[in-house]
Amino acid sequence: MAYLDSSDAPDEEETFYMQCRAAYLSVFRSSLTNISSKRELCRVLQLAGRNPSQATLDEYWKMGTTHMNFDDFCTILKKEWKTENNELMGIFQKLDTNGDGYLTHSKVENLLTTGGDKMTPEEVQAIFSLSDINKDGKFNYAEFCQQLVSTAEKCQTASLMKLQSDAKLKRQNFGSHPDSPPKPSLTSATQSQPPETTWSDPDVTLRKESRTSSRSSSARSRRSSLSNVVTATPSISKWHHTFMRGCFFLDEGGTISSLQYKLHLPQTSNVTLSIQPMSLDQRADKPCLWMNVDTALFVMLAGDVEADSTLVCFTDTKDKEKYIWRGELKAGLYYLLPFSSGCKLKKRSRKTVANKSIELVYKTVSGEFDLSRDFREALSEIFDMIDLDGNGLLSLEEYNFLELMISGEECKMGTWAICRENFDMRKNQLTKQGFMELTLMEATEKGGDSDDLWTLVETMGYNRMLELVEACPFQIDIDCESTQPSLQPLRLDSGLSILNQALQKSITLEGAAKPLKGQDHVLIYTYRGEHRVSSLIVNKSNQKVTVSVNNKHNSNCCSSRGLNVFAIEVPARTKMVCQHVLPINEKQDWTYNCVESLLISK
Repeated sequence: MAYLDSSDAPDEEETFYMQCRAAYLSVFRSSLTNISSKRELCRVLQLAGRNPSQATLDEYWKMGTTHMNFDDFCTILKKEWKTENNELMGIFQKLDTNGDGYLTHSKVENLLTTGGDKMTPEEVQAIFSLSDINKDGKFNYAEFCQQLVSTAEKCQTASLMKLQSDAKLKRQNFGSHPDSPPKPSLTSATQSQPPETTWSDPDVTLRKESRTSSRSSSARSRRSSLSNVVTATPSISKWHHTFMRGCFFLDEGGTISSLQYKLHLPQTSNVTLSIQPMSLDQRADKPCLWMNVDTALFVMLAGDVEADSTLVCFTDTKDKEKYIWRGELKAGLYYLLPFSSGCKLKKRSRKTVANKSIELVYKTVSGEFDLSRDFREALSEIFDMIDLDGNGLLSLEEYNFLELMISGEECKMGTWAICRENFDMRKNQLTKQGFMELTLMEATEKGGDSDDLWTLVETMGYNRMLELVEACPFQIDIDCESTQPSLQPLRLDSGLSILNQALQKSITLEGAAKPLKGQDHVLIYTYRGEHRVSSLIVNKSNQKVTVSVNNKHNSNCCSSRGLNVFAIEVPARTKMVCQHVLPINEKQDWTYNCVESLLISK
């Protein structure tokens, strides 16, 4: 091909897989992203130059199918013919009784709106806008066929050029076997969605009959073929955005907790979800130590009771610090569960050099107490961390998240009313100035004693130098097509069990399983993502087992366990997350080659 070095010309099979990748990347950001709906399958087949009929789509996307991967797509593409211009022309020419290359709009509109799978007048007009070059009321089907075929070719060409110019994309592992033909396997679990470009309804497609069926020349058959002509013109959709802030906190035992959220979608929609560490404005001259902390978002469809909630998807691609998922979500209520592996957010010593600490409160020349400048900066950051909706004000609900973390008790409405009378508030919400005034009042009442103030800052993850070392502020962003999502905080800390449920399910669904050597009833599931490896031990036996885990053969890796060699005890008939592993330096190659072995079984 024109984009390859002639000295390293690919053979026919290599060319085929390069074309597969090009078509796939016209729809998805990565070939590691799964096809999550019949509509997406239709899109990516169209961009590979195919025009699948509804029967063809039903053949591959059977009842119960929830996702297909890149390998599945390649297998389908090998079986399906590429749509040729001559084939499309032949369908129209049978209708062109005059042989002049044109059909009247009224004839085509009558055909497409009365026979086969009926089209709407708007869909028919979209086709006419592509084919009536002279605006004379005649349908130039030759021009339309050329545009239909060339659009897919242009998309493929653009992706091929991107593959050749982007060294990072060329190094990606495409499918399960990057350097060899994929093995056919149709899988089933929900995953992601295409990039920002949107296309008109892919169910409107120029059909060709299945190879196994005879091609009828009847008018009814021709109408059925034409009734779903694709309009490969980008459609303009209105996207709605909402966001919510939060923070990962390390407790004394090293467990990571955070707020969890509920998302309500009024109707089925294409959705983009993302989560990323949040920088703080007050840190202009200070390093944000948490910005390299990994984050993820697990999405569960809410059941009648929490235990019946179902894992739908999780963020599986990364763009700088942002972790992203794109796909279609059905109307309903979802739980959004933030997650961090613990590989880079770890317990640190709160001791400082020479046990120094920043002064929080001091006496002014007039003998009154005041908050130090450094403490005010830290309080300003804490305010931003608990200002979940980012409106510059703290509602009672937001303030109570802070109170629950510090004292385990909520601020009552009566106390909040007193705050309204004494501190700066707007719309019954505390301003940042009011938050400072409230803190100063508490310090003054204690005679300048800083013990309670240190409880506040240390609970929020600061050390005695007011460095944020044991917390990671984050922001969740939601974009929905054609519907307004509702995102609300749900709870703090109490939902770890549902997060663990989602995490375990993601590893078993997306990971590969192998039996522990000599123990067929003990399985090790390993999820290998682009940016994280997670493993799960499933003990199906009736005995407790102790498994030795050896990471010494890993390269450029850090473990959530913080050790190269450790042991984990798994009770009978239970499963337990073993570890999470991340690259130490993401700009360098990293190798995961963990060895698990049985220590004790009893």
